[in-house]
Parts: sequence; C-alpha cells; structure tokens
Amino acid sequence: MKRIVIFASGSGTNAENIIKFFNHTKTAKVTKVLCNNEHAKVFDRCKKLNISCLHFNRAQFSESDFVLNILKEKADFIVLAGFLWKIPVNIIAAFSNKIINIHPALLPKYGGKGMYGMHVHKAVKENKETETGITIHYVNANYDEGAIIFQAKTTLNDADTPETIAQKIHVLEQTYFPKVIEEVILSTNE
Repeated sequence: MKRIVIFASGSGTNAENIIKFFNHTKTAKVTKVLCNNEHAKVFDRCKKLNISCLHFNRAQFSESDFVLNILKEKADFIVLAGFLWKIPVNIIAAFSNKIINIHPALLPKYGGKGMYGMHVHKAVKENKETETGITIHYVNANYDEGAIIFQAKTTLNDADTPETIAQKIHVLEQTYFPKVIEEVILSTNE
C-alpha cells in the first residue's frame, strides 16, 4: 500500500475528499497532511478524520531539509490540494513524477504565479470563456508547467459569475481528483 502526504493551504475540502476516498481503497492511504498556514481550516478537517496535520514555515520548507525528511519517512506520493507555495527543487528531485497538483483551469491557460482560486475564475469570466475546467498535472520546478495527467471540462454561459464558476470547478475537483490520483499510483505499480 502506497503512502500519500497531502500539502494544503486553506479550507481542506480537497484534502478531506482524498482522505475519505483512500480510507476505502487498498491502493494507498493518506499518512499526513502538511500545511503552511497555521490558521487553515484543514486542521479541523484532519482532526475529525484522525489524520495528523503539521504546520511548517517557509524556512523549514525551502531553507532546510525539515519537510523533505518528513516526506522521506511518510510519503511515496505527494498531492498538492490547494497548496500555494512553489515546491523546492530538493523535494522535486527526491519525488520525481511523484508530486501531483490540481489546477482550477484548463492549463496552459490561466496558470502561473498568482493564478489560483478566485483569481483564476475572475480571469476566466473577464475573458468570456465558454468553457473551463480542471487540470491534474505533475509538479516540476515551474508553476503549473508539469506534464498534464488529466483534464475535465465544464461549459460556461453569460450568466456565470466567478462564484458559480468556482462551484462548477469544485464539483469537478471532488469528482475526479481522488480517482486520478489512484490511477497514477496504480500505473506506477505496474
């Protein structure tokens, strides 16, 4: 059974969904959640789900091996679920093609530094896009430029607002993210 460590920065809805999904499979288990925001709601979700959630700061993440050492002990795969910091090269090197991220748009559109959450949905609305979606991809040294694993689309209309776009994206995330993670893990076992 493979071990997953989730990185989260916010409310933790995707983290909770992934934890619950893997509680019912023999493929993998979530062993820990790591969070860079000590006030994030993901801590409450992890407590209810009996999953260890640890806060870390920027120095522990990118100026030392503190986080890397935890990952080496607890992870076969890393999943970014609403995590906003760029992954340091030492972690990318240690977990090559083992770090999976979800982005709330159809990359390569609306990706890069600063493009997350409502920033993405507002840009999609301002550009009058007729569709948007999610992209699940591997993480490399650049924001949102890793190889694409999976995309799912949803149609948009003139009545959509950034808030309704966010709701549509949330449904896609909840539906597909855990299943695609499992497919990636299973494909690496072959």
